[in-house]
Amino acid sequence: MTNRRVTPSQTPVRRAAGLLAGLALGAALLAGCSSEGAATDCGLNACTVTFDRGVDASATILGVEAKLVGAQGDQVTVEVAGEQLSLTVGQQATEVGGFQVSLDSVTDQQVVLRVAHDRNG
Repeated sequence: MTNRRVTPSQTPVRRAAGLLAGLALGAALLAGCSSEGAATDCGLNACTVTFDRGVDASATILGVEAKLVGAQGDQVTVEVAGEQLSLTVGQQATEVGGFQVSLDSVTDQQVVLRVAHDRNG
């Protein structure tokens, strides 16, 4: 058996690094997000998904898949929880599969979608 001596100055650094790594992993698992051609920003009850236009973009958020089907002008077609929706910027959120889905913005490069748990459903 080999005894190693750990200097006290290294122990807090290692603990802090381990804590940060654990927190990052926990946040990723808690959000349950994954994406392709999209970026996600999730909290406990809602996610904002930024889709890249011109690519096959999708994201799995809050246990459902969201896909960008198409975009023309300020109108976007998305598929959330297996249902297609046509959304316009500024339109009131649409309920689908226990979620409220709204379109935050549309540019030539990106489409920003907000998906939140439906508090009434």
